[in-house]
Amino acid sequence: MKTLYDVQQLLKRFNILVHVGKRKWDIELMGIELDNLHHRGVITKKEYMNAKLVLRHEYEYELKKEASTKA
Repeated sequence: MKTLYDVQQLLKRFNILVHVGKRKWDIELMGIELDNLHHRGVITKKEYMNAKLVLRHEYEYELKKEASTKA
């Protein structure tokens, strides 16, 4: 799992489709959904950790993009 698209496909396996409207918000909600799947034992720890790492990277990218837009 290397991209946000891969995380979306993982969530889609469980009929979870996320589109809030702002990419940053989508990433936050995907993280919450991943937490729920992991706590229920539906996904492996490896899948969970890889997906969270991708989300963290994408979230940081969005924060940098916002900061450069405001500056």
